[in-house]
Amino acid sequence: MVAAKVMFTTDIAASVTKIAIAFIPMLLGMVCHEVAHGWVAYKLGDPTAKSQGRLTLNPTPHIDPMGTAMFVLTALTSPFIIGWAKPVPVDSRWFKNPRKGMILVSVAGPFTNFLLAVTFGILFAFVAQSAPTPGSLYASVYDFLHNMCVAGVWINLTLGWFNLMPFPPLDGSHIVAGLLPPRLSYKFQSLSRYGFILIILLLATGFLGRIISPLITGSADLIQQLIFLI
Repeated sequence: MVAAKVMFTTDIAASVTKIAIAFIPMLLGMVCHEVAHGWVAYKLGDPTAKSQGRLTLNPTPHIDPMGTAMFVLTALTSPFIIGWAKPVPVDSRWFKNPRKGMILVSVAGPFTNFLLAVTFGILFAFVAQSAPTPGSLYASVYDFLHNMCVAGVWINLTLGWFNLMPFPPLDGSHIVAGLLPPRLSYKFQSLSRYGFILIILLLATGFLGRIISPLITGSADLIQQLIFLI
């Protein structure tokens, strides 16, 4: 009974630590992702996101309860940590070229996650250069920063590649819709009503993970090589 209690306490502590390490990279990744969508839309003439106060790094306007719950659930149970913020409203009627505009807006979010992954990789290199002596007071802080930077790389690569998947309502689906002929684009976008169910099924069966894993691993290797060159 005592052993079981100790194991349970250890599991809880490990879970809390995992969430704490992933929290800042995940929050930053989700917020910056949505702000990037809104900022590009604003630069292309759409004031919707700005008028609704969504061009801010303050996380409060961006938090989505379901997306936050998914973050906690996947952080505790899955090798992939997934979550999302409230989608930034975009009105393509403001764009001179709506199809091209939506492609640029859609690309902006994942591209920002890739930039954040590189940034966390560079921070990791700086942290690694200041490794503490074993047993020092700084050791626990170092371990936390070290693990957070690693998590920042992997989480943002996961967010970037996940959102580029061509399944409605992910960013990749908007890119595909913008590249398809108008009639096919309309039919493709009509599938969005089933998109969330499809994504859940792909995650539950592990199929989406098998697609994303090589992309994440390959990107992480590229970032590692980049760090060695700096």
